[in-house]
Amino acid sequence: MAPPYSPSVRRRRLSAELKRLRAETGMTLNDVAKHTGISRANLSKIEQAESKTVPTPTLNKLLDLYRIEVSEVRDAMHELSRLAGERGWWARYKDLLPQMLPDFEAEACAFRTYHAQVIPGMLQTPEYAGAVFRANKVREDDEIADRVSARIRRQEVLKRPNPPTYSAIIDEGALKRTVGSPEVMRAQLQHLIHMAARRNIDIYVLPFAAGAHPATEGTFIVMDFPDPRDASIAYLENPATSLYLEEDHQIRMFNDMFGNTQGCSLTPVQSLAFIKELLTTLEE
Repeated sequence: MAPPYSPSVRRRRLSAELKRLRAETGMTLNDVAKHTGISRANLSKIEQAESKTVPTPTLNKLLDLYRIEVSEVRDAMHELSRLAGERGWWARYKDLLPQMLPDFEAEACAFRTYHAQVIPGMLQTPEYAGAVFRANKVREDDEIADRVSARIRRQEVLKRPNPPTYSAIIDEGALKRTVGSPEVMRAQLQHLIHMAARRNIDIYVLPFAAGAHPATEGTFIVMDFPDPRDASIAYLENPATSLYLEEDHQIRMFNDMFGNTQGCSLTPVQSLAFIKELLTTLEE
């Protein structure tokens, strides 16, 4: 099976490489524009990963200017450019998924997430996800079905060979809040127990007894990538927009927030026992 790729990650990598190559020559964007005939505005978009693709003639001009003569390197750069322009399975759900999120999920090697209100989407059952989407009260059944299908499809990254690690802190309130029905919650808790048995998944329950904690300001996801050239990303979402952060100080802040909140949580073994106890209560 071919490894998954992310157009957005590939695009970022290509842009970072071109920016690095220019920096090594000591040239400014104006210098490159003068030598290649490519406008400074277009060069800036390429280096900021705002261009969806880099045309082959444009890329060749840049590689020639930067004196990249090794054929393997040039071929690799063109491959990055080609993949950056391809769309993955999520293109079908582009109106239903937060922009770029599945792109990044497809290539992430590690997830750290905190959820306060509901079970993390990556760990939801179809019935639970449907109940979450239905709570909006304005969505049609067909739209809800499509959203559930997209969410379940995204979960496949956790089940692939050599899967990413997934560490989730789940607030006690999310576990005790009945979403859908008691039957839906029983199946959801059982699913969490099943997922927690996977070697790549750790679940931490944040109990009410922890009181105020470092993540009181809300849900977030931090994603790492296998290539060190790809910066980690922190993802935040609200009903109006999605926000991606990747500056070093921002990632440090969210990593600290996750680590400190993790320290307030039950261990994975304790969390599993907590979830099993909740399940027993529901069954009774």
